[in-house]
Amino acid sequence: MYYIYMLRCKDDSIYTGITTDLDRRMKEHFGAGEKSAKYTRSHVALKLEAAWQTENKALASKLEYWIKQLSKAQKEILIKDDTRMDSIMGDRIDVKKYSKKC
Repeated sequence: MYYIYMLRCKDDSIYTGITTDLDRRMKEHFGAGEKSAKYTRSHVALKLEAAWQTENKALASKLEYWIKQLSKAQKEILIKDDTRMDSIMGDRIDVKKYSKKC
């Protein structure tokens, strides 16, 4: 299982990443050690805003890529109401292949 997640950072930016172990990855980000992402070492992660799960790395990478292409306003909408993913993503991804984790 793969997870795609969005973190809120101290400067109000939003970081998006993928992992196979969401709990471990959150500990790494919030611990701000060497295993955290370079981005979250300089933009301190505050909280997990959203996460989705899918069956393989290819699907996870595809969703991560498209989320990273969104504007900040679109990311905020997705965080508040993931049922809007279909309208935000259009035909770029098949939203049925992803389920909301948190």
